Amino acid sequence: MLTGGELDVLTGDYLAELTMLILGRQRAKDPTRGYATTFLRQLETGLGEARARGVKVVANAGGLNPAGLADAVRTLAQRLGLDVSVAHVEGDDLLPRADELGLGGALTANAYLGAAGIATCLRAGADVVVTGRVTDASLVVGPGMAHFGWGAAGSSTDDLDALAGAVVVGHVLECGTQATGGNYSFSARHDVRRPGFPLAELHADGSAVITKHPGTGGAVTVGTVTAQLLYEIQGARYAGPDVTTRFDTISLAQDGPDRVRISGTVGEPPPPTTKVCVNTLGGFRNEMTVALTGLDVEAKAELVTAQLEAALDPRPQTVAWTLSRLDTPDAATQAQATALLRCAVSDEDPKVVGRSFSGAVVELALASIAGFHVLAPPGDGTPYGRYTAAYVDNAVPQHLATGVLHQPPATTRPLHPVPDPELPEALTGPTRRVPLGTVFGARSGDKGGDANVGVWAESDAGYAWLAHELTPDRLRVLLPETAELEIHRTLLPNLRAVNLVLVGLLGEGVASAHRFDPQAKAVGEWLRSRLVDLPVTLLEETP
Repeated sequence: MLTGGELDVLTGDYLAELTMLILGRQRAKDPTRGYATTFLRQLETGLGEARARGVKVVANAGGLNPAGLADAVRTLAQRLGLDVSVAHVEGDDLLPRADELGLGGALTANAYLGAAGIATCLRAGADVVVTGRVTDASLVVGPGMAHFGWGAAGSSTDDLDALAGAVVVGHVLECGTQATGGNYSFSARHDVRRPGFPLAELHADGSAVITKHPGTGGAVTVGTVTAQLLYEIQGARYAGPDVTTRFDTISLAQDGPDRVRISGTVGEPPPPTTKVCVNTLGGFRNEMTVALTGLDVEAKAELVTAQLEAALDPRPQTVAWTLSRLDTPDAATQAQATALLRCAVSDEDPKVVGRSFSGAVVELALASIAGFHVLAPPGDGTPYGRYTAAYVDNAVPQHLATGVLHQPPATTRPLHPVPDPELPEALTGPTRRVPLGTVFGARSGDKGGDANVGVWAESDAGYAWLAHELTPDRLRVLLPETAELEIHRTLLPNLRAVNLVLVGLLGEGVASAHRFDPQAKAVGEWLRSRLVDLPVTLLEETP
């Protein structure tokens, strides 16, 4: 990004929900840690280039210790012989007040701060700004505030649309090459062997063009940008500490090769509460996988399951079985003839999920199915975390940057669901039974214990079919694992998309890892593989 073309600000998002848990465990062992050391390694090779080109660096790699990371960056700059001004943003860490705030038992408790502190650091002349837990989009909104003067004096009524537009840009950029063809349903249309990173040309009104450096791989299309906009969202109102962004107002347009213009985004005052990322130790987990080879896979799975269930004494609090039918008939290789039976367990007592569990699996080796073998030796259980979202009054976090305490927005507005827009006219005519993904793209991800799957069409007619057909009830039929779940649907006609939130699909979240796909990254592709009756007219217009 530094050498490929023009750039003013280089951002880096290092803090997934799971990362905060990992950093929390690091800090518990060593109070001087708690930040992303990968950032330092990357900065070592790029800091000199950034200074030479006048590029500012803004990253949330400070994690649980932004002051410590800032000091480490200063030490690195001194060692490299560079004159670098480094600033940090803090005040997100609420762990010292956890009991007072009703967050007792937390390993980490961090408020999602807004962008004002980043803007203050940049206005004060910082070359490198590191933060703790700010919102992902703040890494883009902060430079926008600093450059264009948005949100002066902390007023939430100033520049709401511009702030919302920058939030959208931040959401597009935060996952890097996911916006340029990575993890894209239609990747076969583009050369995505080495996609280039996206960049944004941000304007004073909050509109922007998403593009990438010349000569880099991948693609920037309305489709690749739509896919990223649908990643890990919930309703039409996307709440943040600076602004609530209306995702149902976003307009996308192809603006030339590898250029997509984003415009029209509407902003509203933020909610009166601030979201807090709370991680607690959930207990201990373990898993074993048994290979089932050749004939009678279902019967073999039943026998192993019955034998191990009888041997679990004491029985772990959670026992989850997954049979993955990876086998094919008359297979040419042993791997192709093998299905996998996975058993994942969790409990508060590490002994219950330790050798008493994994050893019990191995002890079946000479007394179970023909061809019994496991994919890993027995081992002890490992600790896992539990993520929950809490909410505190906006005045609780002490948002500090360069000695400035930033006050929360003066005007707020409670969040309410946006009523569904009027449905377009339904499609009629002959149909053909094909995979849903023949016509539609999808992107899915995790939000704590919930998952979302966003499905988009490439034409108005395709959106009309989605809006009528892809209902929560229909999704429960297509994805039987969601049959008992609460499902929330949001229509986004501007993006020709439908977003569905699957409440509780992931149980206690990614760290518990009970599901085959614990972050729901592939739920969208599973949905696309399901057979549906699609109008022939849609199939005829498919590229």
